[in-house]
Amino acid sequence: MSNSGASRPRRSGVLASWRRFASKARKNWFTGFLFDFVLIVGTALILSVAIKAFLIRSFYIPSGSMLDTLEINDRIIVNVMAPEVFPIEHGDVVVFRDPGGWLGAVPTTQKDTLTEVTDFVLGTFGITAPDSAEHLVKRVIGLPGDTVVCCSPDGKLTINGVAIDEPYVRSGAAPSELEFSVTVPEGYYWVMGDNRPNSTDSRYHQDLPTGGFVPQEVIVGRALVISWPVSNWTFLDNYSETFVDVPKP
Repeated sequence: MSNSGASRPRRSGVLASWRRFASKARKNWFTGFLFDFVLIVGTALILSVAIKAFLIRSFYIPSGSMLDTLEINDRIIVNVMAPEVFPIEHGDVVVFRDPGGWLGAVPTTQKDTLTEVTDFVLGTFGITAPDSAEHLVKRVIGLPGDTVVCCSPDGKLTINGVAIDEPYVRSGAAPSELEFSVTVPEGYYWVMGDNRPNSTDSRYHQDLPTGGFVPQEVIVGRALVISWPVSNWTFLDNYSETFVDVPKP
């Protein structure tokens, strides 16, 4: 009890000293401006880190596997509360870490100290996305329990026996040139790129330990919007009407 009681005056003394310092600083216009500037910038940086950690992140698109929905070097804003808070749905565009063996060896470039520090600082505050090349971006086609088959007699994907029209697939591309029939395990997803002929997605990783499925724990979040360049700005649709007739497994 004596230790707890002794700590209160020290905390009160620190708070009182801070208030006296702030009061004196504000009496001089320059120190008052500097004090307010540091307080505002500091608060903004703390909020930026909190937003990146708990709400949204920024990524850029390093490849053409999602053309024409996403172009190379597009920057996207990702809701990192999915799937823990907001469940993943059919058609969602998701960002995920390599489940193991999808990316192979990620090429590394030697950076000088200044560049590494700059990338770390800007990446921490969500201004840049230096680790984008270590992630993948695909569209969710199969949810846990779904049976996804390619292809129906008329060349369409089927989910739980229902053929779907896929308006997001790149113009002129077939739903899949590779035949497959899979049932998605609990806690996993089946994902495919919109540029089907040039997307090394779930179809091409069925020989790996995860069977081509993406575990929920490696999903970073759902892509919401293209934020850059301005000419490409748009919200990312999950085309819910495409899957409206798909029955639950």
